[in-house]
Amino acid sequence: MIQPRTLKGFRDHLPAQALARERVLDIARRVYRSYGFAPIDTPALEYLEVLTGKGSDETDKQLYRFTDHGGREVGMRFDLTVPFARFAAQHVNELGLPFKRYHMATVWRGENTQRGRYREFMQCDFDTIGTTSGVADLEMVLVVHDLLAAIGIERFSIRVNDRRVLAGVLERLGLADRATGVLRSLDKLAKAGAEAVAAELAGQGVAAEAVAALLEMARLAGPPAEVLAGLATLVGDSATGRAGVAGLEEIVAGAAAVGVPANRLVIDPSIARGLDYYTGIVLESFLDDLPSLGSICSGGRYDNLAGLYTKQPLPGVGASLGIDRLLAGLEELGQGTTVETPAELFLAYFEADRLPDYLRIAAALRRAGLAVEFFPEPKKLGQQLKLAAKRGFRGALIIGGEEFATGTAQLKNLATHASTTIDWHGDVGVLVDAVCSCRAGLDAV
Repeated sequence: MIQPRTLKGFRDHLPAQALARERVLDIARRVYRSYGFAPIDTPALEYLEVLTGKGSDETDKQLYRFTDHGGREVGMRFDLTVPFARFAAQHVNELGLPFKRYHMATVWRGENTQRGRYREFMQCDFDTIGTTSGVADLEMVLVVHDLLAAIGIERFSIRVNDRRVLAGVLERLGLADRATGVLRSLDKLAKAGAEAVAAELAGQGVAAEAVAALLEMARLAGPPAEVLAGLATLVGDSATGRAGVAGLEEIVAGAAAVGVPANRLVIDPSIARGLDYYTGIVLESFLDDLPSLGSICSGGRYDNLAGLYTKQPLPGVGASLGIDRLLAGLEELGQGTTVETPAELFLAYFEADRLPDYLRIAAALRRAGLAVEFFPEPKKLGQQLKLAAKRGFRGALIIGGEEFATGTAQLKNLATHASTTIDWHGDVGVLVDAVCSCRAGLDAV
């Protein structure tokens, strides 16, 4: 016999987990569409040249790659942004600009597994491509805020920085030619700590004074106005740096104008994002009660990525919700999303000769908008109700031989075990109306 097992870094999703994931996906879809983002899809496999050299050396190493049956070098997508850049370049004449999309799909990275991080996971991306407007940058922040709030998270923070600020500081320190390595090191600050990052920067030949200045910048904290003032001093007369500071000022002002709570938006100069394609605003989002989990929703502006596939300028900005990490964090905090069975009503079946009646009742309830699971075998009622309660059904509709004879039904609350009697006198329409009227308050039946 073959031992049933999954590969390291891969996992099965049992119904409760899958339902929790689908609930978040439904919320994300609703929020994205409320801002005008349209769905797209792209293949899981891309030509290898489409994927390599776009994220970082690390993501290149993590790529699942192989030669297909046609002798082509291919890779499995490691995120949804790089395939979107290829997609936009390929279909720009059909899309019109600016174009706003969302994409929810599985990606793969052969990395070391850890808490909330797997080798196969789902991303929920949204992006705007074809504009450099600061409004698109602001909208990215607002979508992230609305998304996390709609999921039901109360305590979270969106930490924002701008790559242009970092570039301006590097210019002043004479490190512009080492930007890629320096920014990758800074991006490890939260996980590795200042001492380790300082050592890594020194190993790149960065002078001690420059290391101290970079760490001073990363430690800036406090109200946005104070942090922005500190950053303005650090970038000095760098035009690039000043543009980054101005962009962050617009983000802060715009978020305040629409009522984003001040404690949920943080200017964090230590945020760099490890992917090489970012050029402007970058953000990471954290659960305030579990910051060590890492970012649950990240993104930024990438103005040059699509330019690798077309001569037409296609600047973009967007973010991605890491749904698996988010759900793992909420479960760890005991705040897992409340998930019910796919169907809200269980229709018991224990009178075999009345099967056509049961089927008519189930069909009528579904036409009325209720999700109904009809038990397929006429077993003892106790067995059926035990299974229904285990699966999380809120209520069960019970119609046995006596009920058919008297034209009644029992609607049973499976949490409280309380029941209410419905008089329907053989009229399925009356039965459906009665059940629907109890639907909203079923927990109190």
